Amino acid sequence: MLNYIWAFMMMIGITYSVITGNVEAVSNGFLTSAKEAVTMCVTMLGVLSFWMGIMEIGKKAGIFRHLTRIVGPLVDFLFPDIPKEHKSREYITSNMIANILGLGWAATPPGLKAMEELAGLEKERGNIGFSENASDEMCTFLVINISSLQLIPVNIIAYRSQYGSVNPTAIVGPAIVATFVSTVVGIVFCKIMQKKSSP
Repeated sequence: MLNYIWAFMMMIGITYSVITGNVEAVSNGFLTSAKEAVTMCVTMLGVLSFWMGIMEIGKKAGIFRHLTRIVGPLVDFLFPDIPKEHKSREYITSNMIANILGLGWAATPPGLKAMEELAGLEKERGNIGFSENASDEMCTFLVINISSLQLIPVNIIAYRSQYGSVNPTAIVGPAIVATFVSTVVGIVFCKIMQKKSSP
């Protein structure tokens, strides 16, 4: 569906440029945007590599284990029906820590693994329609992943730096407030919906 929307928007833009005689400006825009996209990818690759390296060092130093203990009670509160030793809890915790540290890209692999494990858990429970209907845990995880509290919005800082911001880190305070509020609202929403769906 998104492909159709983007194609429609592009066609409108190109058609409008032909009608108004600005085809050259559109062509220049394509070339400039392509160059900026490549530059941005290289910049983000460097930022991502740096923070992934920091995360790996943290794992080796045992910091990740301590962070897991800190996040553990929150995972217990959000997902009370997931067994303590279930593999999905490890992936959920990894995803949440990566998101809190602002490593959205690094959070994706454990997020996908968590969803796979949660789907497997539904199958173990004997819920036939698990492939068609997401479980409460899957919905909660998705909401928390999207709303995620971020202490260091690495991606936004990198974007601001790339585009010449005088103070790229000025976004840190507002980002913490915004993501904190969105996370609290997400948790409250999930708890209300879980109560409604429980027998």
